[in-house]
Amino acid sequence: MNYLNVPKKSLGQNFLIDKNIINKIIKLVNIDKNNTILEIGAGNGNLTSKIINTNVKKIIAVEKDRKLSSFLKNRFKDTKNLEIINDDIFNLIQVENFGRNIIVFGNLPYNVSTQILASFITINKWPPWYTNLIFMFQKEVADRILAKPGTKNFGRLSVLANWRLEVKKCFDVSKNCFFPKPKVISTVLSFKPKNKDKFNIKNPKNIENVTRVLFSSRRKMINKNFLKLFSGNKSIAKNLNLDLTLRPEKLSYEMFYRITKEYERLLH
Repeated sequence: MNYLNVPKKSLGQNFLIDKNIINKIIKLVNIDKNNTILEIGAGNGNLTSKIINTNVKKIIAVEKDRKLSSFLKNRFKDTKNLEIINDDIFNLIQVENFGRNIIVFGNLPYNVSTQILASFITINKWPPWYTNLIFMFQKEVADRILAKPGTKNFGRLSVLANWRLEVKKCFDVSKNCFFPKPKVISTVLSFKPKNKDKFNIKNPKNIENVTRVLFSSRRKMINKNFLKLFSGNKSIAKNLNLDLTLRPEKLSYEMFYRITKEYERLLH
């Protein structure tokens, strides 16, 4: 293992070094010659080198750290189907120049993992340019993404992820599988885009706003926050058959999407 590049705390870098886990991650999706792989945070290239060994058409490795990007270009200088981009993934998600049929892998930095996922969910054009997301999160964050209505972990992330993605837990990853060793356990999740939004929410920013407002006082009844969204109009709650004495985590996924549709009607 090459430790030439010392991971930066500021970028939330923890390099995955366990070969068994890397192999398990690669096997989570069927990779063939028609796929392009986008890897977020390629780091020292441990996952990248395994992807290169598959029969994949092209690999795009995005690495924000300039020093690591240079290291990767040198390490894989003889690999013809690999493109290394020294940039921030947030600058690239909405840009659709990667092509189609793309599988995205990411050992995401803990400090921006939820923002990265949210950016992939709220892509304007849907269905998106990717077919699968295979992401690693801090276990606590993964539990929030997977949480069901009525549970204490249920929140904005759960509602947002379920809106457009099919979410599946793959496996947990021990602290010992990383360098440097993090303080927490990690979890790998897989996501597949749902082709259609049956609620036909027009603007992703609206569902982000509705969930932000309703979950802003998660231990209290939704009454005040709901009325804040709808300028005091209680008739909308009546039309939705919504009990305003409930706490936000007691609402179903569907209710959040229906509230968002009503919110969009109000805006127009």
